[in-house]
Amino acid sequence: MKHITSRDNPFYKGLLKLSGNARQRRKAGQTLLDGAHLVAAYRACGGKPQHLLHTGAAFQNEEVAELLGSFPDVPQTLLDDALFAELSELKTVSGLLALIALPDSDFSPERSGFCLLLEDIQDPGNLGSMLRSAAAAGCDAVFLSPGCADAWSPKVLRAAMGGHFVLNIVEDADLLAVAAQFGGQLFAASLAGMTSLFECELRGRVGFAIGNEGAGLSAELQAACQPFIIPMPGQVESLNAASAAAICLFEAVRQRR
Repeated sequence: MKHITSRDNPFYKGLLKLSGNARQRRKAGQTLLDGAHLVAAYRACGGKPQHLLHTGAAFQNEEVAELLGSFPDVPQTLLDDALFAELSELKTVSGLLALIALPDSDFSPERSGFCLLLEDIQDPGNLGSMLRSAAAAGCDAVFLSPGCADAWSPKVLRAAMGGHFVLNIVEDADLLAVAAQFGGQLFAASLAGMTSLFECELRGRVGFAIGNEGAGLSAELQAACQPFIIPMPGQVESLNAASAAAICLFEAVRQRR
């Protein structure tokens, strides 16, 4: 087992770049999973890390020790606490990070039966929440426009709580092309919509398009979708984008029971 004590270590410097730079993650085709929960979720979906990083206290945590022991042929590196803290953004540090390869993202819209199209979702917490809801609702794919936050950033990974590992996530997608190729019914919430979400037929091949937190969907993508409105009898003008996505997805779940 290697032990890194210096911030100048080349391997450690590469990890720092991965943790804080989307371009570096894409160039390397790798990202970091922060914490035992994400590593356990990755393992549960058949994932195998390329490298495991931990603190000296990690083996005192039963869950972390079990995870480390479950990958006997994966290289492990011990990091000094201060170095580990620079890589981890968790307030309660579990002492475990996993370096993983990014999955292929060439899933075709024609293969999808239940998907989410996300246009320019810029807040990592919102994006992660949407991925978590999509995974929980049973979506098979999420297509992200080039203006979305990096799906594999530490903040998005934490917010999605393992949702990444059961979804086909396609980044930098041309959403108009996705809409044309999908072949199912594509819906979008609109304040100008005349039909309630709860009156839409959502039992077949269905996709939902969700737009930017402030600007909403582009006119072009809106035109490619069937509009509906989410009834809001309360005294607010609109919903948070992640909340709207969850309501739409789980109305489809309700209808498919």
